[in-house]
Amino acid sequence: MIKNIRHTGIVVNNLTESRYFYETLLGFKDPNLVLEDSSFIDKILGLNKSTLTTLKMKSPDGQMIELLDFGSSNIKTKREIIESGPTHLAFTVDNIDELYTVLKKRGVDFISAPEVSPDGYAKVSFCRAPEGTYIELVELL
Repeated sequence: MIKNIRHTGIVVNNLTESRYFYETLLGFKDPNLVLEDSSFIDKILGLNKSTLTTLKMKSPDGQMIELLDFGSSNIKTKREIIESGPTHLAFTVDNIDELYTVLKKRGVDFISAPEVSPDGYAKVSFCRAPEGTYIELVELL
């Protein structure tokens, strides 16, 4: 039986760009940068002579994300929001309109401006992180 969700791993194409997005723009804290042991990573992931740098960061409530940079071995693909498997990360925010304006000015790609849900419970908007991960921003009303 599981105890909790430990972290969410996100493969990135540019660790510097992704760190800026998650740390500076979204407010993740306590970054821990590690050049991983390739022999261990190769064993547990079934790879051969991998290079992996990880960056773990925490949200204000302690939830952790792990950015994974495999260097030149990264393959860029664009996922669609309706594909099978994990599709997005959702973050609760204080002021979605303000955050939307800041992120938009910084070049973040949004699907739409914030919209109030039909039940009036939340205001929601989706954007993309630099590596293409869909990010749902939610302000509870």
